This record gives sequence, C-alpha cells and structure tokens, in this order.
Amino acid sequence: MKTFNDQFGNIPWTDADRVLKLITEDIPARVAADPRHQNARENSDRQNAKIEHDEALKRVMTALLQDDTELFKQFMDNEGFRRWMTDTVFGLTYERRASG
Repeated sequence: MKTFNDQFGNIPWTDADRVLKLITEDIPARVAADPRHQNARENSDRQNAKIEHDEALKRVMTALLQDDTELFKQFMDNEGFRRWMTDTVFGLTYERRASG
C-alpha cells in the first residue's frame, strides 16, 4: 500500500489502519459479493466488468456512508483518491475472478 501512502498519506485519517483494512479487505469483499458485479465478471469482458464494478463500488460506498463518513467524504470529494480507489478495488476483485 505504498502507493496509497505516497498519494494520500497527507489525509488526516482518524484511524488509518481501519481505513486501510476497509480499502484492501472489506470493500473489495463487498464489491466481489455484489451479484451484478459477479455476473459481469463471470460472463462479460473486462470493459463491461469494469463498468459493473464501478457501479457496485458506488453502492458499497453509499452503504458505508452511515458507517464511515470520513472515507465516504474522501471518495466523493477527492477525485484522485476516488480514481485510485476505483482502480485498486477493481484490480483486487477482478483478479479474484481470474484466480478463483
């Protein structure tokens, strides 16, 4: 997660370890469990899987709003962070399809 720290280490997270766990474990698991994303991953090409992934990630992030407003705020307000997180979570969930 050096890339994360290099790009977003200046964000004053209240609990950086928890946020990192959310980004690298919890959120990818939720996105991977999304039925529409699973269907696209298994039955479509990479481009369509990416489109459905992005929508699944938005649904997961919206659900996190009540649980983690700090992460949600960065996701919504910080274009660089949102782009990085979108690419990172897609990589983590898409690779699971390839290895699973």
